Amino acid sequence: MMSGPMLTTYSMWSLFRNCRKACDWRYLHELVPLERDHNLSFGSLIHECLEIWHRDRELKRVLDHIDRACPNQAQDERELRDWHLATAMMKGYAARYPTEEFEVVALEKTFKGKIVNPATGASSRSFVLAGKVDGIVQIGDEFFLLEHKTASQIDADYLERLWTDFQIILYAWYVERTLGLRIAGILYNILVKARLQQGRGETEAEFEERRRRLAAKSKTGKSSAKRKLPESDEAFQERLAAKYAEPGMFHRETLYISRDQFAALQAELWELTQAFLDARRRGVFYRNTAFCFHYHRPCAYFPLCRSGGSPNVIENLYHKVPPHEELRDGGGEPPQANCARRANACCGRHNPPRQAGTGGEPQDCLCGSHIEEAPAF
Repeated sequence: MMSGPMLTTYSMWSLFRNCRKACDWRYLHELVPLERDHNLSFGSLIHECLEIWHRDRELKRVLDHIDRACPNQAQDERELRDWHLATAMMKGYAARYPTEEFEVVALEKTFKGKIVNPATGASSRSFVLAGKVDGIVQIGDEFFLLEHKTASQIDADYLERLWTDFQIILYAWYVERTLGLRIAGILYNILVKARLQQGRGETEAEFEERRRRLAAKSKTGKSSAKRKLPESDEAFQERLAAKYAEPGMFHRETLYISRDQFAALQAELWELTQAFLDARRRGVFYRNTAFCFHYHRPCAYFPLCRSGGSPNVIENLYHKVPPHEELRDGGGEPPQANCARRANACCGRHNPPRQAGTGGEPQDCLCGSHIEEAPAF
């Protein structure tokens, strides 16, 4: 028997919408694959780096964080690739944005609020929604959510899809009600992952084979080819630095929010809660097999579904982790450091902000050091 409303996140509702069975494995059985998705791990590292950069604007602290996050780079090829890419990406980012047009209001800000039936205005007794935004920034008199993204490439299709970003618009609605700030839109901060690879050089056998083929094509029957040596870390960083000096490796896109979107998302979220209650009551979380290879690779729970939930598969490939990891603190400095600079927008130790545009009662702390409870709405 559960006590109190169930804590939910966008990630949970998104997964439930895409595949109810995957949602069941993750959020009710609390199972997580032992091997974490590499793309998610790298994205998390860059988010941590951007938090440090936008808080302190000291590149050395960012690079130190990357060093600490990749302690096995000397032995682990994948970790070395991440170190190279993250280091070059953040050096390029710091060079591209030495100053900003916006003022940082909060970073990695968490919130929690009620889920409301838009038809009646009644709050759900079964669920609450929590989340964390990458940042809140102010440009002129307007507030924007700052959303970091890493991408393989940026093209017209990628930018067009930003309009379908259900998560960030939903978060904007909750941030408005939690903090009393009117969110004008979303500032997408997009960093492209360079596809360059460090030259690994040739083994002795590979070199001999290449030289044999070249000699066979030569009229003299000889070849002056030399063995290709591994590219040094310094040389690879120079190539990456040149790549990240190109203008297309970083992009900022600002999207303004329509108030009509809020009402549509509230209605959709409420419908999801009702469908989840029905599935949980009947114990039926059916699979969406169209989602099994949605990202051109098997879903993290594909082995589990294929085995029919085999205990042996669970024991060998999964472990239990409480849900909503995204709400827990990651790396970086305590958010109180941000408080010190935002003395007019912080907790009771400072001067809490007043409701935007009203001059009304002071609102909750913006420092991000704890989850804010949304007022009744």
